[in-house]
Amino acid sequence: MRRRIGTVTHLFRYPVKSMAGVGVEAAMLGWHGIEGDRRLAFRRMEERGGFPWLSASRVAELVAYRPFGEAEADPLLPTHVRTPEGQELPLAGAELQQALSRRYGSAVELMHLSRGIFDDAALSVIATVTMREIMAASGRPMDTRRFRPNVVVDAEGGAPFVEDEWVGQRLTFGGIDGPAASVTQRDKRCVMINLDPDTGESHAEVMKTAVRLNDNYAGIYATVVRMGELRVGQPVWLGVD
Repeated sequence: MRRRIGTVTHLFRYPVKSMAGVGVEAAMLGWHGIEGDRRLAFRRMEERGGFPWLSASRVAELVAYRPFGEAEADPLLPTHVRTPEGQELPLAGAELQQALSRRYGSAVELMHLSRGIFDDAALSVIATVTMREIMAASGRPMDTRRFRPNVVVDAEGGAPFVEDEWVGQRLTFGGIDGPAASVTQRDKRCVMINLDPDTGESHAEVMKTAVRLNDNYAGIYATVVRMGELRVGQPVWLGVD
């Protein structure tokens, strides 16, 4: 049995892993998450392990790099990046590659993976009430961007960390035949929620607050079970998977 639990208030995709996200009013949800999400990443060329990607946990300023433009082959892929200093550089150009290599301290190269580059699952969802609780308790201003969600839900009558109750169930967006995702696990947070999205400055109190309030879990991960269009304003339904 399904029950309505809220409304979609924001949608984000992150064209380049760990760089700034793009807020959208609508997005197609495919088998590999939101189309255009995390399809590009910079690889640490000396790394031979299972996670070679350059992330903001290693170069905090990455969160302040802003991809823009539309590639001719795929308009969801950006062509340029605006750096924290205000430069506009070609995403695939040597100047950006060299700048990121200097920040990291070793060579990196741009990679394109058609199925995306995800840490745990292809779709992340969080309730507004959870973010507000963490930010208020940490003494920092509310900023959804710190949590880097794909979908933000205004949970009707939900308490902070209501998403924990969704694990093992199915989220459906819009109508009964709308896009749907199976909630697989809680989202255990990393140092990225400490990073100011505009500057990369770290505020350790944010993650410390998430640890204190909910063992460092905030939001959920889900795998796609039905494709379709996500849209701001859609109702969100919860039911047993």
